[in-house]
Amino acid sequence: MAPPLLQLKDIALTFGGTPLLESVELAISMGDRAALVGRNGSGKSTLLRIAAGLVESDKGTRFLQPGTSIRYMPQEPDFSGFATLRDYVLSGLSPVDDPHQAEILMQALGLTGNEDLKTVSGGEARRAALACALAPDPDILLLDEPTNHLDLPTIEWLERELKERRSALVLISHDRRFLQNLSRKTIWLDRGEARTVEMGFAAFERWRDEQLAEEELNQHKLGRQIKREEHWIRYGVTARRKRNVRRVAELDALRKQKREYRGASGKAAMNAAEAEPSGSRVVEAIKANKSFGERAIVRDFSARIMRGDRLGIVGPNGSGKTTLVRLLTGGIEPDSGAVKLGANLEMATLDQKRESLDPDWTLSDALTGGGGDTVVIGNEKRHVIGYMRDFLFSPEQARTPVTVLSGGERGRLTLARALARPSNVLVLDEPTNDLDLETLDVLEEMLAGYKGTIILISHDRDFLDRVVNAVLVPGQDGRWTEYAGGYSDMLLQRGEDIVREAEEPKAASRKKASAPDPQRQKRKLSYNEKYALENLPARIGKLEETIKALQAKLDDPELFGRDRKTFDETAAALAAAQSELAAAEEQWLALEIAREEIENG
Repeated sequence: MAPPLLQLKDIALTFGGTPLLESVELAISMGDRAALVGRNGSGKSTLLRIAAGLVESDKGTRFLQPGTSIRYMPQEPDFSGFATLRDYVLSGLSPVDDPHQAEILMQALGLTGNEDLKTVSGGEARRAALACALAPDPDILLLDEPTNHLDLPTIEWLERELKERRSALVLISHDRRFLQNLSRKTIWLDRGEARTVEMGFAAFERWRDEQLAEEELNQHKLGRQIKREEHWIRYGVTARRKRNVRRVAELDALRKQKREYRGASGKAAMNAAEAEPSGSRVVEAIKANKSFGERAIVRDFSARIMRGDRLGIVGPNGSGKTTLVRLLTGGIEPDSGAVKLGANLEMATLDQKRESLDPDWTLSDALTGGGGDTVVIGNEKRHVIGYMRDFLFSPEQARTPVTVLSGGERGRLTLARALARPSNVLVLDEPTNDLDLETLDVLEEMLAGYKGTIILISHDRDFLDRVVNAVLVPGQDGRWTEYAGGYSDMLLQRGEDIVREAEEPKAASRKKASAPDPQRQKRKLSYNEKYALENLPARIGKLEETIKALQAKLDDPELFGRDRKTFDETAAALAAAQSELAAAEEQWLALEIAREEIENG
C-alpha cells in the first residue's frame, strides 16, 4: 500500500479550558474522497486548517509527502491586498501553473474576474475561492463548505468537476446530497477525536446513530455496575482486607471513568411559536408581472398557495427567487396583474444574509430585543438562558458579541429570533446555510410538525426533498413553472436539470429556433422506469407484510428480557424494512407523477 500523501498524528489543540482536538489521527491517500463531519464547534474547520499547514497544533506532527501540492478553500476568503477577484484567483497559482486554467474556471463559475471586491456577494466570494483552489489542479483539495451561497446549477457543475479530478478530496459540507455523491469514506470529528470509517456519507449516519446508541447503553451499564459496587462497599465488606482494597480501587476507577466521560452534544430544541390559523387561501397571484428595466423577473404568473402548503423556490442566482417571494408576501407590488393575500396572516421571515442581526448586539440582546433577561415566545415568557440552551448556546455566551459568532451560530441565532415570533406563515431564505447536519435534522422535524404554510428558498436538494410538497422553477423570460413534490420529483417531471439562460450559446439558441431540440421533446419513461413502476406495488406489499410480522414479534413484552439478541436483531430488521418501504413508496410516487405528466402532456 502506498504511503499517505498527508498524515496527521496525535494532533491536540486547546482553546480556553476544554480541549478542541485530542490525539487526532488523519491520513489522506491518493484518490481519497473523504467527508469530514461533526457538530458545529467540533473543530472541523480548525482541523482542515491544520492539515493545510495554516494553523499550528499544540502537539502532534503533520507530514506531507515531498512534492505534494495542497490547496485549501476557506469558508470566508480574505481578499485584503487584492484589487479584483482575478488577482485573488491568480494568487493561488504556482510559477508552473497555467493562468489560462484560472480564466476558464472563472468563466465556468460565472465570474468575469473584474468584480469590485468591496461589493462582491457571498456567492461571488465563494466561487472565487473555488476557482483559486481548483485552478492549480493540486494533489489534495481541502474544501470548507464549498456549496454555501452557491446556486443549484453551480453545485451540480462543481460535483461533476470534482468527480473528474484526480485530486484527493476532504470535504466539509452541510449538503447531504453533495456529500453522498462525492464521498467514499467519512471522517467523524466528535468530542475532540477523529474516527475514520471506510464508507461514504450515504451509509455513515446510520452507522453513527448505532455507535451513539451503543455508547449510551454502555454508560447505562457502567452506572448500574457502580451502584452494585457501592452496595457491596456498604453491606458486603468482609474481613478479607486484600480483596476489599482491590474492589475499592476498582470502584474508584469506575467512578473516574464515569466522571471523565464526555457525552455527545445534545440536539437543538426548535419549536415555532404558532399564531391562530390563517384563512384557507394564503396567497393568490393572478397574471402577476414584475420587471426591472427591460428584464422580466416574473411574467404572467398565476398561482394559489393554500394553508398548509410547503412551497420550495429554486433556480440560479439572479433568477429572481427573492423578488418572487417578496411579490408573494406583499413586500413589493406587481407592475400589472394582482397578488391577493389571505386573511389573518402572521409571517415570520428568516433572511439569507442575517441582516436582522445588529453587529452591536450581544447574543442576549439579539434574543431579548436589547433589554431584560426574558424572551417572549408567542404568549409565553422564558428566561433567555433557557431559550439559548434550546439552540445549543451555553450560558457563558450570553454576553458574546454577535460579530464574533461563527456562521453556524449566527444561523441558529437567526432561527431562534424568527421562531419566537408567532406565525402561521414561515418565509425561509436559505435557512440551511452554515447549519450542521444534526441541527438540520431538528429543523426538518420542526417544519414537519408546523401547522402553517411554508415558503422556502433553498439550494439544498436533500432539504427540499424532505420539506416541500411543490417546487417553483424559473424558465425563460420570467416565466415560472410549478411541479408537484420535492426537488427529485421536479427533475423526473422536467426530464432535465436547472440551467442558466445565459449559459446557452446564441448559436444553440438559433439552432433550436429552426429545428426541434431532442432534449425538449416529449419525455418517455425508460425501460427501467417502466419495470419499476410495474413491480414496485408488489414489492411494497411484501415489505408491509414483513414489517407487520416483525412488529408482531416485537410486541411480545417478554422478548427483551428473554432473548436480548433476538430483540436487537428484530428491531434492526424492522428499521431497515421501514426505511426500504419509505424509499420504495417515494420512488413509486415520483414515477407515477412522471407517467401522468407524460400522458397528459
